[in-house]
Amino acid sequence: MTTSVPHLWQGEFVDDAEAGRRLAELPELTGRVVARPLPTDVVIGACATVSAELTDPASALHLRLAAHLPADEAGAVLADLAAALTRQALERKLRRELGGLRPERLTRPDARRTVYEAWAPVGLLVHIAPGNAATVAPLSVVEGLLAGNLNVLKTSGSDTPLAVELLAALCAADPTGLIGERVVALRFPSSRREWLRALCGQADAIAVWGGEDAVRSVSELAPPGCRVVEWGHRISFAYLTRDAAADVTTLDALAEDVCRFEQQACSSPQVVYLDTEDGAEVFAFAGTFAERLAKVSDARRAPLPGTAEQAEITTVEQLARLEQHLGLTRVISAGDGTWRVLADTRPALTASPLHRSVWVKPLPRRAVTATLRPMRRYLQTAAIGGGPADVAELSRAVLAAGVTRVTPVGSMLEGYEGEPHDGVYALQRYSRRVSVRAGEAAFRTVPCLDDLVAPPVLPPPPARPLLGKEDVQRALASLPDAYAHLYFRSGGSTGAPALSVFTCDDYDNQMGAAADGLLAAGFDPARDRAANLFYCGGMYGSFISFFSILERLNATQVPMAAGPDHAQIADALVRHRVDTVFGMPSYLWQLFHAEADRLRAYGGIRAVFYGGEHFTAEQRRVLTDEFGVQVIRSAAYGSTDLGPLGYQCTASGGAVHHVLTDLHTLEILDPHEDVPVTPGEPGRLVFTSRARTGQRLERYEIGDLGRAVAGPCPCGSHTPRLELLGRYGDVVRVGTYFFNYRRFVQTAQERLGYRGEVQLLVAPGSGRERLTVRLDEAYASDADAARAAFVTGVAEVASAEAEELLAFAVEVVPGSAFERTATSGKLRAVVDLRR
Repeated sequence: MTTSVPHLWQGEFVDDAEAGRRLAELPELTGRVVARPLPTDVVIGACATVSAELTDPASALHLRLAAHLPADEAGAVLADLAAALTRQALERKLRRELGGLRPERLTRPDARRTVYEAWAPVGLLVHIAPGNAATVAPLSVVEGLLAGNLNVLKTSGSDTPLAVELLAALCAADPTGLIGERVVALRFPSSRREWLRALCGQADAIAVWGGEDAVRSVSELAPPGCRVVEWGHRISFAYLTRDAAADVTTLDALAEDVCRFEQQACSSPQVVYLDTEDGAEVFAFAGTFAERLAKVSDARRAPLPGTAEQAEITTVEQLARLEQHLGLTRVISAGDGTWRVLADTRPALTASPLHRSVWVKPLPRRAVTATLRPMRRYLQTAAIGGGPADVAELSRAVLAAGVTRVTPVGSMLEGYEGEPHDGVYALQRYSRRVSVRAGEAAFRTVPCLDDLVAPPVLPPPPARPLLGKEDVQRALASLPDAYAHLYFRSGGSTGAPALSVFTCDDYDNQMGAAADGLLAAGFDPARDRAANLFYCGGMYGSFISFFSILERLNATQVPMAAGPDHAQIADALVRHRVDTVFGMPSYLWQLFHAEADRLRAYGGIRAVFYGGEHFTAEQRRVLTDEFGVQVIRSAAYGSTDLGPLGYQCTASGGAVHHVLTDLHTLEILDPHEDVPVTPGEPGRLVFTSRARTGQRLERYEIGDLGRAVAGPCPCGSHTPRLELLGRYGDVVRVGTYFFNYRRFVQTAQERLGYRGEVQLLVAPGSGRERLTVRLDEAYASDADAARAAFVTGVAEVASAEAEELLAFAVEVVPGSAFERTATSGKLRAVVDLRR
């Protein structure tokens, strides 16, 4: 509902008296608010919610804001706002302007050094909005929010409440309340100097939109050291080669640029330059272009200028007509005064009176930079018409003159996500680049300082049904190509291989988060020499991902990939002095044993980072005692469809991992009902990926079991932890009994001292189903003794046999007989032959 109260203060509508009282408290409020970081994904999430409402013409917000706009403009203006507030647009803006999606976090730009950098807010950012652009005010505040500032918007008292109400909707869309506390919107005239002085006098930065007088007035009120960000009036023009000037399609496109928005935008063309010195050519072109402008203008109804605007148009036109007698100019105008072409033989840049008024002037390309450079402070967009070589040459010339933006003719008023504005990135102007240099010994395994301070602020999971693998695979059929840059396929260890797609930006972001996790796990890119021995090919992602992760860490790596020639790989490890290996436990276990003599003699493998599976306690002991490995740690917890999900710090053991909260929100749900478990109890892991474009995986049931680990982590990080408890597939039903794969592994270790791999085979039988435990002959020789151990150690086996519900056996086979997935080489823990 539209409010009659003029001001918005931290999510609450207030009147003049209350706003005036609170203005006096701005310095204290700023110190209190900016001390709490504002995660960018909180801002993006709220903006995405508002964008969706604006896209729906029947939504209450759309109807409310449309009432503040002219009927013939409302749809287009709200569509522009909706597009600017989408998740994709804001993420692109963050990547372009601040280098990533979480620029507020103190992370290491060079992983080899314990130096941390971030983009920090300037503090109190005041926005002095223009009165002629409905979208500028709220979008400027959104930029200030992305930079983490406390934002105070000043709009004219005569402006509509559109900006105020849109910002109120943005505050309401944020369940954390962090946006609300950073937004103040005041509607008052600039003549109210005491309020303007109170705002500007306490500001750390002021973004001012307007002409030189407005900028000067605000600058006089700014305190020493305050950053004044000028978004002043600019002049734009078109430049045409001879060929382009003769092309009717080009002229029609130029006429469209002139007529759109009545030249009120800074990027609208006010002058058309021709690559000539001949005045006769200028006059001839003016006549031709006037015909095209008349055609386009007739198809677009021209609003009547105001009295002051009409007076300026008349004055400029009459002066140009007087100079016709000197042979300097020629004026061609519409009979009803809706447009005019002002031809002038002098090349100096001249501002147009707007409202479909355009100058045509000569300017040979050799003189472009020298002629235009005196106006460099005011230049913005140049539309260049010509061939590719012309565009390249002339772009350099106009950029040297001071132009900040070059476009094709016909698209001067269009932009792209992440485009600079007036030669700068707004988010950088609203931020400070800050750094912390920390001691190397104490901070070597700390990827982000923020994690040592407090738990992350995370938005709640979306209110939607759970997603399963089948749902995700079905949705891929309708995923636009724009969001499908990288294709990966899962290893298929628990079922048919599944396809997953990513954008290149998503992949880069995920690899950055995983790289931070590897630092926390103890990998030292400044000293360690790594061999990537994950499987490669067949669209499998492990090798490629860890190549990218190690590359991002600027680490020394030997990208060998897993292969059957163990001797060749061992030779490379020794020859290149590798001290750290990455790979699947099952493959690394084969490698160490196939080349045991050489690797023992080398003794240089200090660390093993694994993924996809887990080493048993006995396998860890062998690697440590026999091969001298000092560190055995998970390289990452992840999946092909979701990407990296967690990391293991130096203080974590077993299957305990920190959650990568920069990327995901985790829920742990009851094994049988879709409700959260009691903290600490085991349940189904459900992830919502917050940093994923296109293929949005929200409340995705990954198929893993786990539990939250309470209490602070000894590593000092406050990011949440979980303990992985296996997959749903680790439990198989045979002969009416449920058997847990991990129980067999545990029994083999404890009762047999077994240190090899374990595989369960389930097969149909003529009278009863068969359950077979397969063991590696290198570590077990007596199948009968092993069978007796399992019957004793796994109570369900004895019960099922006594009831004649299954046939149980143990096989002792070569390691090569174990079934593995074709792409990843991962051991298939349970092979169910009944399917």
